[in-house]
This record gives sequence, C-alpha cells and structure tokens, in this order.
Amino acid sequence: MTDETLARRLELPCPDVTAEEAGEILQSRYGLSGTLSELGSQQDRNYRVDTGEQAYVLKICHMVYETIELEAQNAAMRHLAGIEGAPRVPRVVASTDGQDIIAVVVRDQTYQVRLLEYLEGEGLSGPAHLPGQSVAALGALCANLARSLADFDHPGLDRNLQWDLRRAGPVAVQLLSAITDGAARDRIAKNMVAAVRRVQPFAPALRLQAVHHDVTGDNVVSRRDEKGRLIPDGVIDFGDIIRGWLVGDLAVTCASLLHQADGDPFFVLPAVKAYHEIYPLKEEELRALWPLVVARAVILVASSEQQISIDPENEYVRANLVLEQRIFDTAIAVPFDLMETAILKTAGVELPTVATEHWHPLLPDLDLQNMLYVDLGVESQHFAAGNWGQGDMDWRLLARAASEADAAATRYGEYRLSRSRLLSARPSATYALHADICLAAGSAIAAPFSGRISWQNHHLVLEGADISLHLDGIDPSVEDGAELEAGQAIGAVSGEQGSLGGLRVQLSTLKGTEPPLFCTPAEVFAWSELCPSPAALLGHGVEAPKPVDAEILAVRTAHFAAAQKHYYETPPRIERGWKEHMFDVEGRAYLDMVNNVTILGHGHPRLADAVGEQWLRLNTNSRFHYAAVADLSERLAALAPEGLDTVFLVNSGSEANDLALRLAWAHTGARNMLSLLEAYHGWSVASDAVSTSIADNPRALTTRPDWVHPVAAPNTYRGEFRGPDSTGDYLQSVLAALELIDGSGERLAGFIAEPVYGNAGGIALPDGYLAAVYGQVRARGGVCIADEVQVGYGRLGHHFWGFEQQQVVPDIITVAKGMGNGHPLGAVITTRAIADSLEKEGYFFSSSGGSPVSSVVGITVLDIMADEALQQNAREIGDRLKGRLVALMDHHPLVGAVHGMGLYLGVEFVRDRATLEPATAETAAICARLLDLGVIMQPTGDHLNVLKIKPPLCLTAESADFFVDMLEKVLSEGW
Repeated sequence: MTDETLARRLELPCPDVTAEEAGEILQSRYGLSGTLSELGSQQDRNYRVDTGEQAYVLKICHMVYETIELEAQNAAMRHLAGIEGAPRVPRVVASTDGQDIIAVVVRDQTYQVRLLEYLEGEGLSGPAHLPGQSVAALGALCANLARSLADFDHPGLDRNLQWDLRRAGPVAVQLLSAITDGAARDRIAKNMVAAVRRVQPFAPALRLQAVHHDVTGDNVVSRRDEKGRLIPDGVIDFGDIIRGWLVGDLAVTCASLLHQADGDPFFVLPAVKAYHEIYPLKEEELRALWPLVVARAVILVASSEQQISIDPENEYVRANLVLEQRIFDTAIAVPFDLMETAILKTAGVELPTVATEHWHPLLPDLDLQNMLYVDLGVESQHFAAGNWGQGDMDWRLLARAASEADAAATRYGEYRLSRSRLLSARPSATYALHADICLAAGSAIAAPFSGRISWQNHHLVLEGADISLHLDGIDPSVEDGAELEAGQAIGAVSGEQGSLGGLRVQLSTLKGTEPPLFCTPAEVFAWSELCPSPAALLGHGVEAPKPVDAEILAVRTAHFAAAQKHYYETPPRIERGWKEHMFDVEGRAYLDMVNNVTILGHGHPRLADAVGEQWLRLNTNSRFHYAAVADLSERLAALAPEGLDTVFLVNSGSEANDLALRLAWAHTGARNMLSLLEAYHGWSVASDAVSTSIADNPRALTTRPDWVHPVAAPNTYRGEFRGPDSTGDYLQSVLAALELIDGSGERLAGFIAEPVYGNAGGIALPDGYLAAVYGQVRARGGVCIADEVQVGYGRLGHHFWGFEQQQVVPDIITVAKGMGNGHPLGAVITTRAIADSLEKEGYFFSSSGGSPVSSVVGITVLDIMADEALQQNAREIGDRLKGRLVALMDHHPLVGAVHGMGLYLGVEFVRDRATLEPATAETAAICARLLDLGVIMQPTGDHLNVLKIKPPLCLTAESADFFVDMLEKVLSEGW
C-alpha cells in the first residue's frame, strides 16, 4: 500500500449511509430486520441491530480498505474463538448467499459490509473513574489476547495503517497540518519528536506479531464482579489489527486509560504489571512503552482534529477529542525517565545503582559524627496541636537542633508532616527527595565527584557522568561551565560569618530536568531511583527509617484476636490525629467522618494537659476520696432530667448498658427485657444479649436468651410500616411481646432502646413511639433505659440527649464514647431508688471508671464542649451537611434517604427506591473509593448499606463541604 493510499484514508469521513438504508441492506442481504441504533465510529458506520431475539452489529466500510484486510479481521476472530482462555470475541455472520463480506451500493457509492454478533457486556470508557482491579484486568485481557494471537498469521495483517505506531512519526507530520493553533501544534510536534527519539534505539529489539492494536475501553466488554467492579472479558472491533510491535499493543491500551487517570500517569501501572505477568515483555520493550504511549496520544489528538476538519458533524469524534486531549496532557505530565523507571520497577527489573565508594566529602570541614538528624515525620515528638502547619516550623526545628551541635540535617526519605495538605482528594507530596542542612555559614563545600558546573533555576548543579548534585544555599567559588575534579572547592555555605546557614542537597540522575524536592507516596518507588539518598555525602543517619506497615499488620494479625476487626482490607497505618483529621505514616491526611468517640476532635491540647497534670499527681480507683469524682458526678446529674440524680462511672458503653440491665433486674425483681430488632448495645454478656444487629453478629436472631424479647424495629424508612406516623402499627409488636410475658405469669424488668436508631444510621423513631412504649412498660412495673452511647451528649445538635427528641424522660441513661473523647469512660445516670436497689445485691466497682484521671477527663470534655460551643456547632454544621446530602438525591438514584440530625447522620444506598433493595456491595466500594480521596467512612446497618456519619463535633463547614464534594465525585465518576 502506498503513502498516497494512506493519505486518502486519513481524509475519509464516515460512510454516508442512513439507518433506513442500513435496514434495507440488512433485510435484503441477511434476511433480518429490527431496531437500528448507531454506534460511534471514526471512519466506519456501525449500527446495532436488535431483532428481538438477537443483537448484531452491521459494519459499513469504505472501499479504500482492501477486502483482504477485512478478511484478516474475520480470520482473527475465528482463530480466537477456538483458543481456550482467549477473550470472548464476536461471531461473524454470513449473508444469505454465504458471504462474510459483501459489497453494496448506496446512492452510487460502493461500500463493504459485514455483520457481526453483538457481544453483550459493558464498556470501560463510560465511567470517569476505574478502580485498580479494572485497570489490571484490562492489562490482563490485552496480554491474553496478544498471547492468543502470537501464532496467528494472515496476508491481510501487512497494512499501511495510520494507527501503526511504527509509522507514528510520519503519520503525525501528515496529521499536524489540521491543527490550526500554532502553539498547540508545536507542543504536540515537540513531544512526538521526543517520543520517536527515545523509541529508535530499541526498535530493532521490538517483537512483531499479529496485534489487535485497539484494546481500549470502547472496544472491550465487561462483566461486574461481586463488588460491582467492571472486569473486561471480551474484545470487539478488530478494525486496527495489524502485524505490528507487540509492545505497541500495550501502549495503545495504556494510552486509552489516561483519560480516566485524573492526571496521574502511574494509574496505568496495574495494567502493565498484569500484562507482564501473563505475557512477559523484554527490557527493551518495557523501555519503549512510555514513548509509544506518548506517540499514541499525539496520533489520537492529531487524528481527531483532522477528522473534525473534514467531518464537522461527527459528534462521536468531537466528544472523543476532549478525552484524547486529556490523554495527551497526562502522558506528557511527567519526564520520560520517571515513567520508564516506574515501568521497569513494576515489571521487576533490577536497575543499576550509582557507585559512591570513591566519592570525596561534600563538607570537608564537618565531622559527620557530630551531625544531628531531625525527625520531621508524622510521629515526631516535636509536633503537637497542629504546629506543623506553621510555614517555617521545619526550619525552626532544624535551626534549634543545629544550635546544639556542629550541624543538623533533615532526613531523606522522610514523609514530612508539614507537607500534608488537609482536605485534599489526592495524597500530598510528602516524601523528601533531598536533605536540608543547617550549619555554620561559610562552611566549605567541595565536589564529591568530577563534573561540570551549571546554574539551573538559581541553584548550582554539578553534572557528573551518571549523576548530578543539586545545591541550594551556596556562595560559589567557581564559574558557570567550569569543569571540576573530585575534591575541588565549589564554594561555601551562604550567610554572614558567625551565623547559621542552610544548605539543600539533592542527587539526581535526570538529564536536563530539575527534580522535585518531594514526591507522593505512590511515586516513591520510582523517584527514589532517580533521586537516590545522599547518605554517601551526609552520613547514613540522613536516611529516615522506612515505615513497616505490613510487618506491623502481620504482628497484629498474629497476636490480636481475629474477632477484633480493622477498617478496610488494606488499612492505612494511622499514627496521628488533629481535630477532625487523621494522618497515616506517609503523611496522607484523612477527614475523619466516623469517629464519634473523639467528640472534641483528635489531639486536643487542653485535654492532654489536663490528663498529664492529673496523672502526675494521682491516679487510683474510686474507693479513695478525691474531688474529681464528686465534681464529675454532680456535673452529669445536672445534665440529666430532674430526678435522675445518681451516677455510676464505668469504662465503656458495653459496661454501662450491662450495668443498666442489672439495675433493672435488681429494682424490679424481674428478668424479662424488651429490646428492638436491628439494635446494638455492646459486647458484654448482658449487653450483647439485647443486641440484635446481624451486621455485628450474624447469629444474633437465633442466639438470644429466653429473657430477651425483641420487638419490631420501628424503622420508618425500610420497616414494615413507613413514615413518622407509624407508632400505632409498631406498638402492636410491643403489645404482643408484653402479652406473652403477661401470659407466662412472669414479670417485665424493662425496655432498652436508643432514642434515635443509631445502628441503622440515625433514623428517627416514629413520633410518640417512646412515650407509648414507656407507658406500657411502666404500667407493668418495668424501667425504661435510654442508650445514649452513640447518639447522645450533644451530638444531635438540636438536643443534648436523644430522648429529648421524643419528649420523654427515661429511668436510666447510659452514656460513653464521646464522654471521654477516646479515654475509657462511661456512665449510668438514674434515680436514687433504682441505684439503691443494686446495693442490696452487693457493691459495684469499676476500676478505671471513676479514677481521678477518668474523672478529670470527663470534666474537661464537658468544659471544652461548653467553651467551644460544640453542641451548637453540631446543630449548625449538621444542618448544613444534611441539606447538601439530601440534595444529592436529585441526581443520584442510589441515594435512597438521608437519616438523622446534627452530626449523627446516615446516607442509605438502595438499588431501587421503590423496593429499597440495599446496595451493600456498592456501599463497601464507595467507602473504599472515599478512602482514596481522603475520607474515612464506613457502612452500618443490618444490610451494611448506610454511611455512618458521626464525625468529631468540631467539624468545620469546609470539612463538611469537602465530604459531600468527595461523595458526589464518587457517585458521579464511579467506584
């Protein structure tokens, strides 16, 4: 085929064949009829045909494409259909006269036509986001397809095709003329030239075989796994099949993923890894991969620009151009060297290291034994109360350390807490690829190796044979362009004599590119190869120890009982908190939207000071007499309704509810308890007995003791009866249980319930429900227990206690969690008469519940809540948050309802708003994606389909908005 033919192909519009004309072809040549709908294409005209029994694709092609090329496509699909383990492919359907390819004339224009079976499944290009599992699966499919085509041959594979990456340079030259924006054209051309130059040295080693050359999101079909993720398992559209570079096939696939990469080229690495594991690539092929991705991106953009110029009505091409521009921008966003290194490391290729054993000292007058290395990491003892957010904190700590020694240095490879950005959808660049040294100004600096001096962006660079040294904070004694031998003087540390100066040191193997000072945790494995440790210059203490998350998790798994679960399959290792934020050891900041234990927020300095002061003075148990236990008891009694004036201090919510049940038994002399289905009250024997949540205990409904009588959950959203006026209906379940107890001749001890249905996501009980139930219970001599462990203590904003929303007064209140802001502290508040009933059975004692430290914690929490107006904040921010969450329902059908009030909210996900089918798998996947976006969120409810939103009460409006923005991003883009 000549270049002239290729040029003609480049200028082809889609065949001018209407749906009516296509229907006539279908009827006359295939004996089929049905509903036709157009499928997008760049140069073919494709129609989906639904006959009612079967779906097909009618493909209409220009005659400039030779019949032998179409025959090769058909032959490849038949070849793959016979190979076990190959991806699914369409079946070729012959015409009524037995032909696979027919020629038809439409308005004096001849076209070639084929009919293929329509391959069912979803494409990958629709979602704006793909999870890593989908990306890896696409790479695996591409590898399986290429491996299955390795022994396929056909004369129609030898084609002169514009998409053949072997011809990317010449094709780009022909296409670039269509781009009218001169700056854009020059930018595209420059990157194509750079890509071609990087590929050329490897070209002789690149393997040739039959390749599909268009395994993209548009050309695969997928199934959904058990978590709802798209997993491609079939391939369509063999229109670009050629005999071409094997690695070019993977390059096409990688490029296609970049429009869903959110600007991150590393997004494609799971596909590369999966491909290489199935169909290993040579090192030369791995090195050529990224330049070919860039070349493909150039061809995509240039081709679409040209196609629009000759076919301006082609909306398919116009829409794709937006995505293709995104692909191009992402492909060139990082240096070629970085992506080459990342790809080689992903494939397990060992990379050579720079020899440093003969290097000369960088600071010849400094004894490295006297260097102090300053910890600026997430766990550093230098940081507290958010002081790391002060712009110069790292330098101040460094200078303070240097004043106590000859010199002080920051650590290479440290995840700097000061670099962690709050409320960021992306991880921050926290990993230090350099070291800063604070030492005496005027200290001598010498060349550790021979090289040439140059100035780049106001800092000095010593360019060696295989590595460069970048220095900032230097007064040079050499000229730009000077050639130095190892050991020669470069200059001195800047600054006035007698003062401290700062020197920044960084090594880099990049040529002609200034390396970043920091990189993100996901980029460390590649950037640390290109910017190696300066330990040879500054001592091995300059290297920060690597986090050992996997090892710690393994120890936890080995020794921490398995019933004590952790959030997430691969949990981040969280070692610091501040207000409503948490930080993992790599400096990733997360918005904590689930931690109702830390009601004040994390790391509150006032609470820490109070605990420290008390612990230095005294900590013992409540049998001793001291002021704090009396003060806290008085404060709690004052918060409760009149008459509830007696307090027990305990160390957890489970213990509080357990004690409340014992009080009910002791006071009534009876044993039988009413509880609600779907409820959770704790893990102790008694509190677990009245817990019926199958999310917490799958056997809950079949293992309750006979003294527990669960009644219908008054779930006003998905219960048997719906809405706030369903009290009468739900009361029937209570009356039925009471009749059984009455009929047995036994008596009722009491009723326990959360005043707001916390475990189901903060669902309000029906209006008047507790008043009606409390009346029935008290009429039989029972006591009413309000479990406020999750929903009380100001969290609802509009009320301090949850029972206030129902306008009732319980006989016993249980509280814990936020009461101690994470310290083990709980309480039971009741009447003197009920409390005295327990004393008849012996005394009660909780070792840490009323200790001096615990009591001070409780008092300080209440003081801070009042001083910082946290209940008011819960009301105002909670109302704002709920309003924004409710608004999501207008655009996202998955959001079935928004429950709760204040800062105890629940977003319930359903697959159908009529049937309320719970979207359990989707909820888990949404929580996982939110973690990637910097939000800690977990599901709750019996169906695990409700987001449990209960953040610290110090949550700001900015943080609330960030949470909703990220949730909307997930719902819009996918998970």
